[in-house]
Amino acid sequence: MRARWLGLGLLLISAPARAQDSTTLDRVRVGIVYQPGVRPGIVILPAQGLDSVRAIIARDLDYSDRFEVIPLPDGGASSAPVTGGSAAGTPSLNYALLSKLNAVLALELVRSANGSMVTVRLHDLVTSRVRNERGMSLDPSGLGDSRLGIHAVADEVVRWATGAPGIAATRMLYQERGSGRIYRIDSDGYGPTAVTPPGQHALSPAWSPTGDKFAFVAFGEGAASIVVQTIGTGTRVTIPTTSTGMNITPAFSPDGKSLAFARIGEQATSIYTVNVADLCCVERIAGGRFAHNLSPVYSPDARRMAFASDRTGSPQIYAMAADGTDQELLVPGGFGADGPAYAPDWSPDGSAIVFHREVSRSPQVFVYQLSARRVKQITSSGRNEDPSWAPDGRHIVYVSDRAGRPQLHIIDLETARVRQLAAPGVARLPAWSRALSAPR
Repeated sequence: MRARWLGLGLLLISAPARAQDSTTLDRVRVGIVYQPGVRPGIVILPAQGLDSVRAIIARDLDYSDRFEVIPLPDGGASSAPVTGGSAAGTPSLNYALLSKLNAVLALELVRSANGSMVTVRLHDLVTSRVRNERGMSLDPSGLGDSRLGIHAVADEVVRWATGAPGIAATRMLYQERGSGRIYRIDSDGYGPTAVTPPGQHALSPAWSPTGDKFAFVAFGEGAASIVVQTIGTGTRVTIPTTSTGMNITPAFSPDGKSLAFARIGEQATSIYTVNVADLCCVERIAGGRFAHNLSPVYSPDARRMAFASDRTGSPQIYAMAADGTDQELLVPGGFGADGPAYAPDWSPDGSAIVFHREVSRSPQVFVYQLSARRVKQITSSGRNEDPSWAPDGRHIVYVSDRAGRPQLHIIDLETARVRQLAAPGVARLPAWSRALSAPR
């Protein structure tokens, strides 16, 4: 979904190129009124044998930007506000005491006797009742892939409290420039892991919708091939007709059955699609003499694509039907933001396009709201590029050098909060997965 701008049949990179809900805190729930811009306070209760789990969940809820995570006062563990069991077996909490901490929600975790299950309860401190309860299987060690099960707990709490999807049980792919390898990293920055082999230069990772595969560009023998790799086994399949020539910027269709990519010719760069399920039927859908068209990305309903093209001079963001018809300029310039634009990514709900555009020769991230036909610049400090949407439609990951070397940064569009993921080396071309329901 993102790419490098390529000219005259060469990898001339003038800029890197390549993923909404409305405010959710205005929902009225039993006992709690969510006001726009106000984050409800939540306290995470002490839980025997689950200290690491509590810490991970607390960080996840903080990073969701939907809650104010309130720490318990000193001695909270010893003065546990659980006062005993009710007739139904559900613990009775000291709701009045917890409410004095300015919390409106309390999260309780109870580990099963064998340690493999955790009962998750969300308490409403306003109505003094258990609002949601569910038993969830997880490994409390918090190591390796077991973290996804813990992240899933945090996402369930987000869903219970706001009705919106969470981002904790997700991962990102990115390229580490020094090694040229693709890495995978958890949404909270844990465990950067190389997923492509050493010695192979790779670019432009793109997740499949299910998160069990990813596509990327593999360079070798004077060619750039599109490869699809299975996460769990590492099995790799090269897409037909891409083993020769320069093929770049792959992107999966929403159903995972098709893949769009760009191919560099002697005088132009054209966009193709291929049936990934059957490994057949490569079809050229967009091109033009002396024009470079690349970075295709499907809309969530699979009916349209956005892409970058320099057909009228400076590269800009265009759109077309998924079969290549009805091509049009999608994002107009103006208001001083007329530089070349690259790396479009369609929001999960289809309402917006994120991309980067050069402003005074420095790339900055922009969001284009389709219905309002409005462009908004969301970064300004340093060089910021290669944006990708989170599955909740309110967070975006991108690469920024604002802290020195280019690193992954995440911005929350509602609060403008920015946090950095401490990836090793120099990060490029991130891609954010959809929710991962199980370790992969």
